[in-house]
This record gives sequence, structure tokens and C-alpha cells, in this order.
Amino acid sequence: MPVYEKNGNLLGEVCDIVIQESGKVSHLLLLCKGLISKKLKIPINSISSFGKDGILLENKELLTKYTGEATEYTMFHDKALIKKNALSQIGDQLGLLDDVYFLEEVGTIIGYELTDGFFTDITQGKRVIRTPHPPKIGKDAIIVSVTKLRGGKSYDEVSELPK
Repeated sequence: MPVYEKNGNLLGEVCDIVIQESGKVSHLLLLCKGLISKKLKIPINSISSFGKDGILLENKELLTKYTGEATEYTMFHDKALIKKNALSQIGDQLGLLDDVYFLEEVGTIIGYELTDGFFTDITQGKRVIRTPHPPKIGKDAIIVSVTKLRGGKSYDEVSELPK
């Protein structure tokens, strides 16, 4: 998604999100245009508005260089979470993390999209686990708080993606 300064200048495009150890989305990663592309961090709380076709930033002075802090995770870059095992609190394998859904204004993750592989996704679709509790992010897996039992497995699955 493109990111614009409030005066209409295109700053770049969102290429990833930064997730803190607490499980909260704190920044967006911006891939800037130019001869040498660089990644900058945008604090979630400094964004003026999230639109359907773009994001408006109040002040480009709030952009900082992305360095990959030890306490930060991303979906695709340093300390990537994509395709990491997702487990319930009782140790049930829920699937592999494929995406997260979060409230833009506050950065709270509200859902996890999980996959069981290409063929299962085609025949049964991906699952979305919705939980109000932050995950525990480990080196090899993500522990997600789930509450319902369905078919002998414990998870809180919703049939559609969050709006």
C-alpha cells in the first residue's frame, strides 16, 4: 500500500509490519523509492489515516531507519514470523502463520491467518484464529490463546476475515 505525506508526496510503499515481543504491531516498514531502496519505520501512532488506497503520514520527520532491533519481529524480514508454527496453549498444532490482522489505530493483533499447506488451502481454505490475547513469540513457534473446542481441536476459528 502506498504511503503519502500530508502534502501529497509519495514516500514509498508498505513492505512489512514490525511486531514487538508483546505481540503488538508498533511500526510499518516502508520501502522508499530511489536508486538504492531503503527501509524506514513508521510508528503506527504517527499515521494520520489509513485509507482504502493509501496511508497518510502527518510528518515525514517521524520516519526512522529500520535496523532490526532484538525485541522486534516482522512478517518477512529480520526475525520473520511467516510460516512459523502456531500452537495452542495446550500444545495443539494449529497450522503455520500466513498473515495477521490488526487494528491500525492501536496496533492490536486481532486475528491470525493459518495455513496447512497449498492443497489444504485450495480444498478447505485458510483458517483465521481470532483472539483478544497477545501471542507468546518463541524462536520456533507462536503460542496463541484459543478458547473453543471443535472436532477435538481447541481453537477459536471464524469463517470470514475481519473487516
